[in-house]
Amino acid sequence: MAKKRSIWARIFGIGKANANAALDALEDPQKMLDQQVRDYTNNIAQAESAVAQTIGNLRMAEDDQAKAMDEAKSWGSKALAASSLDSQFAALEDLGEETEVEARLAAMKGEQNVLDEAPTASAIEAEAPAVSEIEARLAAMKKNQA
Repeated sequence: MAKKRSIWARIFGIGKANANAALDALEDPQKMLDQQVRDYTNNIAQAESAVAQTIGNLRMAEDDQAKAMDEAKSWGSKALAASSLDSQFAALEDLGEETEVEARLAAMKGEQNVLDEAPTASAIEAEAPAVSEIEARLAAMKKNQA
């Protein structure tokens, strides 16, 4: 036996069928194909634009990388030069200290020469009798004056 449907279900069924029939009548296969072609063409144009943008970004990134490499080489050579200058400066400082030490050494040698030229204790002792003789003569002269 056929199942009975409610009045509302039947009305909605008729409306649904009529809507589908109206859509089928409005739908032109040629127009649908033309719309799909337009959609695909737009999608292809967007994809080509995205590819072009990506290629441009890639070239800019490659340029940035090349600049960074050049800058790194430049800073590396500057650091090497600074290191060389630093070692040269240290060598000059060492040379300055060496010169200062040499000057102090020369001064000390001069003092040593003065000390070497000064009479030794034995030389002074050897002159002691002569000094005593001179003192005795001086004392005698003072007595004669008085």
